[in-house]
Amino acid sequence: MALPNSRYRMSDIHIQKLIHCIELEEKEQISRFSLDQQHTLRQLKAEGLALQPLAVTRKSFGYADYPEISFRLPYPAETGSFRDGTAIECFIPGEDPVKGVLLSLEGRVGEFRLFAPDFPDWIEDRDMGIKLAPDTRTTAIMKEVLENLEKDKISYALFTNMHNPVAPESKSAVSPSPIDLFNHTLNNSQRDAVQAVMHNSSLTIVHGPPGTGKTTTMVEAIQQLVKKGEKVLVSAPSNTAVDHIAKGLAARGIRLLRVGNTSKVDEVLYPFTPEGKMENSKEQKDIKQLRKRAEEFRRMALKYKRSFGKAEREQRNLLFKEVKNIRQEIKKIQVYQEEKMFEQAQVIAGTPIGIYDAGCKPGSFDTLVIDEAGQCMEPLAWCIVPLAKKWILAGDHHQLPPTVLSFQAAQQGLRHSILDLALNLVPEIHLLNTQYRMRKSIAGFSSNYFYKNLLETAAHLEDTGLHIHFIDTAGSGFQEKKGPDGTSLQNDGELRIIRQLWQTEALDITATAVIAPYSGQIAAARELLPNGLRISTVDSFQGQEMDNIIISLVRSNDDGEIGFLKDYRRMNVALTRAKEKLYVIGDSATLGNDPFFMKLMEYMEKSGNYRTVWEFDLT
Repeated sequence: MALPNSRYRMSDIHIQKLIHCIELEEKEQISRFSLDQQHTLRQLKAEGLALQPLAVTRKSFGYADYPEISFRLPYPAETGSFRDGTAIECFIPGEDPVKGVLLSLEGRVGEFRLFAPDFPDWIEDRDMGIKLAPDTRTTAIMKEVLENLEKDKISYALFTNMHNPVAPESKSAVSPSPIDLFNHTLNNSQRDAVQAVMHNSSLTIVHGPPGTGKTTTMVEAIQQLVKKGEKVLVSAPSNTAVDHIAKGLAARGIRLLRVGNTSKVDEVLYPFTPEGKMENSKEQKDIKQLRKRAEEFRRMALKYKRSFGKAEREQRNLLFKEVKNIRQEIKKIQVYQEEKMFEQAQVIAGTPIGIYDAGCKPGSFDTLVIDEAGQCMEPLAWCIVPLAKKWILAGDHHQLPPTVLSFQAAQQGLRHSILDLALNLVPEIHLLNTQYRMRKSIAGFSSNYFYKNLLETAAHLEDTGLHIHFIDTAGSGFQEKKGPDGTSLQNDGELRIIRQLWQTEALDITATAVIAPYSGQIAAARELLPNGLRISTVDSFQGQEMDNIIISLVRSNDDGEIGFLKDYRRMNVALTRAKEKLYVIGDSATLGNDPFFMKLMEYMEKSGNYRTVWEFDLT
């Protein structure tokens, strides 16, 4: 594909701009996550950036013989920022922290891996905790990939076209031969999307609004590509999203290899990980014996205390050297076996960094599918784009974009997802137009505002009563205030209304979630509302659903300020999580100055139940 030199020069400028943005983000992470005079441990805990103390429940050596720690939180905490795969540091005050990665955190129970040869001596100290850490490894990989992008001509041409788009050429209407579907329940828009994937020659976008069966559609499309003889790479920006689509592929009998962070995957997927495939094999038995020997040598070495002579020190060093040699031998066995697994797999799935670490060669896949592409930061996507000859992006650009901490980096383009950039390059976007999650009135506002009334509701989800409720706090004096940390906002009056709803609405605690845009409100809600109730920030709840959702909008002030509620994509996420009942609590006097929220309140009054705070007994 020949492109004018001027467009290539512009691409080089864009690459340098992205590298600069990554450096800004790295600096912001280092600044925000550091423990120093400006950022005390108390402040980091209040902002949901540190969890301390933790109770260790189990220690073991896991993948690649890294130490892994299972823990329990002995108190309620804001954990929304601690997502699977997040870079962390394990610490106690007064000691050097140890870098690691969070493997899982569900409720108060979690697990993390340390990038160290052994457990620190203080790991079970009562002051031990973890905090978010700058993900310098990911930022270093993204910068390296961008610096070398022009070496891959196909990917560099795609980058150039995305950043210097020309009007896309309309494809002549083709009537492709019908596909013999594996899943005959697909609706027409889903079938059209599968057809588009099958006949894709370069880049195709599948637009999947909330509840439209995007994963079901993509599983069918990938199965069709495999049937066609293609080798497919599947990725998503989070382990949770990768596992979601991988489970669908596993259930279809695809020869799947799930790479990357595989030490804490769904039970269904474990047999598809390198460890799972090797389990009970001769090689795995050999590895177990080698690990036993390594552990024996390690224990022998640890018998030598800190105060010992030269001979003891030499003996200790020899023992540790033997441990290192054994672990290298284990690694060689694993690498050889994984190479065979890669050859045999029809589909390989993992996060961009997990796939990058697997060492795949450029162009070794026929098609790359990036799911949740609207949340995939552009530089992260370029880590894997060169690995395939064709690309499929699936996601929704009307939901939340990638998380970027640096305001400057976000302003200069780092918050643009790979999906955002591709939208101007593709002449036809394949919309999945029927949602199967929520009642019609719950979906109605988003369909109108975000999806041009193209989003339909499945027939069985027609309204059977009042499914949406707006509770107006105007005039009540329930004003926002800063939380104890001084950085986020909360609204105690809105929490009192939520507590009353349990009595008036008889909501099932196991089928109900409370979400709010501000972490301060979440922290206050956890103190005031019943145990067992799911309480989460909007951002952390993206991709999830519940029968009943209560949204606390928090903002209530005399100046009509609504802050980052002006990112309407956040509200789109919030409004589309409920399946049966949606409650929105807010101050119309503050929100009504904004045209989006004015339309939302008008819609809820017309299509649902508009209530005032005076209906509640809040004495």
